[in-house]
Amino acid sequence: MNQPNKAIPGLATRQSALRLLDAVCRRGETLDQAMPAATGKLSNPSDKALAHNIAANVLRWMSALDAMIDSATRNRLADDAKPRMALRIALAQVLILDTPQHAAISTALPLVHGGPRRLVHGVFSTVMRGVESGELKLPEYPEIPGETLDRWTHNWGEDVAHAANRAWAKPAPLDLSFQTDDIGALEGEKLAPKQLRMPPNLPVTGLPGFDEGQFWVQDLAASIAARLLGAGKGRTILDLCAAPGGKTMQLASAGWKVISVDSSAKRMERFQDNLGRTKLQAEEVIADLMQWQPAEPTDAVLLDAPCSATGIFRRHPDVLHCIGARQIADRAEGQLALLDRIAPWVKVGGALVYAVCSLEPEEGEEQIEAFLERHDQFAIDPVTVAELPEHIVPTQNGCVRTLPTTLAEQGHVDGFFIARLVCKD
Repeated sequence: MNQPNKAIPGLATRQSALRLLDAVCRRGETLDQAMPAATGKLSNPSDKALAHNIAANVLRWMSALDAMIDSATRNRLADDAKPRMALRIALAQVLILDTPQHAAISTALPLVHGGPRRLVHGVFSTVMRGVESGELKLPEYPEIPGETLDRWTHNWGEDVAHAANRAWAKPAPLDLSFQTDDIGALEGEKLAPKQLRMPPNLPVTGLPGFDEGQFWVQDLAASIAARLLGAGKGRTILDLCAAPGGKTMQLASAGWKVISVDSSAKRMERFQDNLGRTKLQAEEVIADLMQWQPAEPTDAVLLDAPCSATGIFRRHPDVLHCIGARQIADRAEGQLALLDRIAPWVKVGGALVYAVCSLEPEEGEEQIEAFLERHDQFAIDPVTVAELPEHIVPTQNGCVRTLPTTLAEQGHVDGFFIARLVCKD
């Protein structure tokens, strides 16, 4: 007699992975957005992490997994059909996560019902025979989804597109930002002041100095925007779209008086946890920037603008399955409105730093070029080599653009565009 589905060990985790993939591929949600609903029935944090890991690896290796599936079927399965999803989940576990075959297939079959179970079992067995004979294997690197790959090739060239595939193939390193230059007992590669790069997948909360608030997790590229503002010396800065707080903590530890604004109460809970652990101070405001405004202009404004987030694809492979030309255009329109809204909030002689974790010129280079045409009281304050981490150089006009080719030998960085502007009058 077959076991009831609910009694199969590990099935609930695979069902959660299926729900995550359905949310991304059908509804265009990100994994982070889908996690609460998709994994709500899992009580063990390790099970939730495994469901996320399975889904993320399916998304990362989807093109290669689908090629294997298609090689074993006479009629192509629909992209969003449950049999294909179940096969992707089973194959990702065996080929990427080193799950035993019997465990992978026994938890994949219950994801489909009726006749398709036989199809899933047959295709899985055929693919596994091909793998064992050496006829089938994963490529060296996963492939960026076609629309994105074409767009990045057009915008940045083939070298960047190939580097993106390579960057996607392995876990991103762990980058830590520190309050001071004292990194304590930790060992790693120091690529900038107050920063340390360590191997991926380390248990962050167990590292020496975490409980004492000496550091926080922050990709090296993400740390650049606050670095460009230097020492605060008691001056006031608005950190806009501030959660989860990495830039606020950088600014506060550099002596700035920080007013941190974010529209998400949920994200600000994490922000508060981070500030509490590091014992750094900031004024917290939960508000919509299109409705809120400061009492008076400030010495500096840092806008980490909501964007397509295609630059963080190494850690979030789902974004490349959710973002296309329409979403990029929508985000760019929102950034335009935000920039116009906050321009008067900068004192004469003050700085406006604009940052996006995007690899799309419409959200970076083109956005700032258009802003300067609309606001002639601002000009680019060129960034110098001395202000940047090792191996990162300013663009020709003094901005910062990090790409998949940036620090490729050291493990890559997230894709960012950053501009520092000065308010002249």
